[in-house]
Amino acid sequence: MSAEAGSHHRIAVPVKRARPVTVTPTPVANETVSPDASQTLVTIIPAITDPMIKEVDFIQVQPPFSYARVTFDDRKKEFLYEIIEPQLNRRERDLLAEIKESLNRILGAEGGISKMADKRAYLRGSVESYVKSRAINLSSLSLERLSYYILRDFVGYGPVDVLVNDLGVEDISCDGVGVPIYIFHQKYESLRTNIIIEDEDVLNGFIVMLGQRCSKQVSVSSPILDGTTPEGHRIQATYSREVTTRGGTFTIRRFKEKPWTPVELIKAGTASPEMVAYLWLAAENGESLIICGGPAAGKTSTLNAIALFIPPTAKIVSLEDTREVNLPHENWIPGATRSGTGDRGPDGKAAGEVDMFDLVRAALRQRPNYIIVGEVRGKETYTMFQAMATGHTTYSTMHADSVKSMVNRLENPPINTPRILLSALRIVIIQAQVRAGDQSVRRVKQILEIVGFEPETNELITNTVYEWEPAGDKFAYKGHSFMLDTIMEFKNLTHEGIDAEFDRRVAVVKYMAQHNITDHRDIWKLITGYYRDPAAVMERIGYKAPEPEVTG
Repeated sequence: MSAEAGSHHRIAVPVKRARPVTVTPTPVANETVSPDASQTLVTIIPAITDPMIKEVDFIQVQPPFSYARVTFDDRKKEFLYEIIEPQLNRRERDLLAEIKESLNRILGAEGGISKMADKRAYLRGSVESYVKSRAINLSSLSLERLSYYILRDFVGYGPVDVLVNDLGVEDISCDGVGVPIYIFHQKYESLRTNIIIEDEDVLNGFIVMLGQRCSKQVSVSSPILDGTTPEGHRIQATYSREVTTRGGTFTIRRFKEKPWTPVELIKAGTASPEMVAYLWLAAENGESLIICGGPAAGKTSTLNAIALFIPPTAKIVSLEDTREVNLPHENWIPGATRSGTGDRGPDGKAAGEVDMFDLVRAALRQRPNYIIVGEVRGKETYTMFQAMATGHTTYSTMHADSVKSMVNRLENPPINTPRILLSALRIVIIQAQVRAGDQSVRRVKQILEIVGFEPETNELITNTVYEWEPAGDKFAYKGHSFMLDTIMEFKNLTHEGIDAEFDRRVAVVKYMAQHNITDHRDIWKLITGYYRDPAAVMERIGYKAPEPEVTG
């Protein structure tokens, strides 16, 4: 790797399309390290010699092999995400090419390694066997470096493996041949990386590999890929120059193994503890809701956080195009759509295709208490609202920036849901990506209740419960909640009783935030404990109810 942080990691070794993508590992940057460093370190961290480039962050992705460094170029006034991987000398690079060629022949004869129980152990053993069988004199460090690249390219994600394994990266985007790969980082937002795929065959081969990971085929005749990897990453890609003029493209949306939690909503400033407590009561009492917002507003993250509050014994069915919802509940059926094969029939569907409408219909036969639809945008929405009207609690997300735009989308093609049916919906959350100071942040702008339907004006009656105030970046309670009134009447509580219950929920939420309980399993234990024995949980968190005010 060049000494300059702004240099690019060039990838230009062609491969056969059906094989794992191969890349040129970074050569040793002799001008930035001492001669002995390569003999003692698996990966050398190149020095930054340009005084105009400053290191902003250093991330240990998979130490001691791969790292990432975020730098700021004061000359260009831009950030760069630089991946750092083991550097190989000429002998190691030649040997790596030989081992890969040998493995390609072996795996081709064996039909690949997709069915092997421990792929990594097999590949590591293959490297060691290759070296031993040919009596190659190789140091243990060189063996580690070679093994890293074999594992990266055969069972990892090749040139973007470091990006996939960095938990701070949300999206990885390649826009064509010879174009730097960009990422969206949780902390730094959109960043250019030092990865450029220069060879078109390499890029096409990598896209074919992504399709194989998703158990789908992509080719000249079917150039658009949309799928999900076994790890849950969402893949969208285009093959060659069939539909994109700068060559093949791909976007990888990383799946969060640890789902976004209510505590993270609070710590990120997306919602207040009181809003989270309100949504907790809504989830427990079966209030249907839709989260509306634009792209990258954090709709699915908020949906996942709210779903943690669903009672532990409730039966849940989730329906998605690509798997994003992740719940700790045992009584949960996760469903996903699938594409068909061949030409589309008179009904507009290909053979074997299962769309969202099919999943919603099937879900209703499974007698769920809660139905979670990843995103509504078609004819399945009408069926979903019918399910709401018959008592099924339903959660979903939708692209809209207000209740008015939500209603317009729901009423018009292709959804065509009658406005009278929309009154079955109880809560609408409006979420957006906004500016707070010099940062782009996600905020719940409003939580509204749909109170009823006015037949004379054909309008929905809404009540705003919470609202985000840009001045001061804070949330305001607007004074009244009809949902809390409904819960109070249903559970035969007094006004003081419902207020006390709400205060206890707020106390639990604040306790989790103050003690940085962000793991969804730990939060789940606390919530489940509250459902079973609220007094014990309140005692555990040291809660003392406020003394009633004495008047007279």
